Amino acid sequence: MTDAASQQPADAPDAEVIALAGKLFDAARAGDTDLLAAYVDAGAPADLGNDRGDTLLMLAAYHGHADTVAALLARGADPDRANDRGQTPLAGAVFKGADDVLTALLDGGADPAAGTPSAVDTARMFGKDELVARFEGR
Repeated sequence: MTDAASQQPADAPDAEVIALAGKLFDAARAGDTDLLAAYVDAGAPADLGNDRGDTLLMLAAYHGHADTVAALLARGADPDRANDRGQTPLAGAVFKGADDVLTALLDGGADPAAGTPSAVDTARMFGKDELVARFEGR
């Protein structure tokens, strides 16, 4: 069934919704904590994900924004939600070497064993023995 006014399927996302989601993903990449917090507080999903399964939290973590990570976690974002490739925000932070993001994720309950490869496995792959010890000591 299509919407006669737009000639799109009735269940197709609205262009404004897609534009807003893009704005939120860009804010996560840029570390715009205030903007993301305001939208999530107003009802946007804390675990909003893109077409690759990357959530706002994953994007903020991967781009090194610890304050944004902490704000999303405080608003209910799942620290262990993996993207379509099985990667978690914590494993991404290990790959990027973002210690402040690692701390924020661990403080927010992230599981170092979650995902494929897990953060523990990623740390081992890159010879980050201090992180392996930190994860295994939890």
